[in-house]
Amino acid sequence: MLTADKLREFGADVDAGLTRCMNNEAFYITLVGKVIADKRLDLLRQQLADHQLDAAFETAHALKGMYSNLSLDPLTKPVSEMTELLRGRKDVDYSAYLNEAKAQFEALCAL
Repeated sequence: MLTADKLREFGADVDAGLTRCMNNEAFYITLVGKVIADKRLDLLRQQLADHQLDAAFETAHALKGMYSNLSLDPLTKPVSEMTELLRGRKDVDYSAYLNEAKAQFEALCAL
């Protein structure tokens, strides 16, 4: 069962996330559950593989917003870095960022 304590152990800034959720822990946990169900990280991987940089920027930017609003810092960092590179439409190797994001997402899902 997902809890605030497990999210803290994961590295989330739960207090900041709770502040954005009117200090309603149940609501915060529900929103984090929606992150776990979200499939856009896989979509981002495919868009980058297909060199669809405009679409990848939109997806990365949306993920960055979702992760950062809930203060899921371990996920926010690699996705934020990708977002900034994609903002400049840089066609670089994103595999390290994607691998880190995937590893952090899997760690979140395992909670």
